[in-house]
Amino acid sequence: MRHQSVMRPLTARSAVLSTLLGAHPPRLPARSLVRVGELFGIAEGTIRVALSRMVAAGDLTQTGGDYQLTRRLRERQARQDQSRSPSTVPWSGEWEIAVVTAARRSAAERLAFRAAMTGLRLAELREGTWLRPANLVRERPAPVVEQCTFLTGRPESDLTGTLWDLPGWAARARELETALDEATDLASAFILAAAVLRHFLADPLLPPELLPADWPGTRLRTRYEDFDTHFVATLRKHIGVD
Repeated sequence: MRHQSVMRPLTARSAVLSTLLGAHPPRLPARSLVRVGELFGIAEGTIRVALSRMVAAGDLTQTGGDYQLTRRLRERQARQDQSRSPSTVPWSGEWEIAVVTAARRSAAERLAFRAAMTGLRLAELREGTWLRPANLVRERPAPVVEQCTFLTGRPESDLTGTLWDLPGWAARARELETALDEATDLASAFILAAAVLRHFLADPLLPPELLPADWPGTRLRTRYEDFDTHFVATLRKHIGVD
C-alpha cells in the first residue's frame, strides 16, 4: 500500500478495542480476540494480559470466556456508529452556543467535559465558550447540561475556518479513500477500517452551506460502507464468529 501514512501499528489493547468497537453486540470470546492478535503477530499471551488489564481498568467485563465493552466504551461505540450515518436537520443559519456557567471543577471533571463537548461536535471559540451550527440531532449528556447554559445565535462572520481545520480533514479523507481501494489483506483492512472510523469521529459534520466545494465526507462514507461489508464478513470468518 502506497499510503502508509494512514496506517499505524496496533498494540494488543488497540487490537482488542478496535475489534469490540466494531462488533454488534460488542462481546466476543477470548479465542476470537486472540485470532485478531495473530493478524499482527501479537502473541496469545500478550492478548490475554491485555484483556486482564482492560478488565482491571474498567474497559471490559468478563463473563465466562467472553469479553464485553463497559458502558463508557459502549457509549463511544454509539458515537462511532452515529458518525457513520449522522442525524442532521436542514440548517436555518442558527448556531448553538454553550457557555460554561459551572463553578470550580476538578481537572478530571474538566477533562471529561472537554471530551463530551468534542463528542457533541462543538468547538471552543475561547475558554468556556463552545459553538457549532445547529444542524445535528443528538442528546446532550447530563454533565454537559449541568455545566452549561445553551443559547442560539447567528455570528456576524463565518467562524468555520477559525473553529475547524477543514482542509486538513479533507486531505486526510482523500488519503483514506484512496487507501480503501488499495487494501489487499485482512491486517491492512483492519488497521484502515479503524483509521477511517477515527476520522469520522473528527468530522465536524457541518451543513453543506458551510463546507468547501468537493467536500469528501459523503463520498468517504459511501466508499467505506461498501468496503466494510466485505471486511466484516472476512474478519468474522477469520475469528470464527458466525
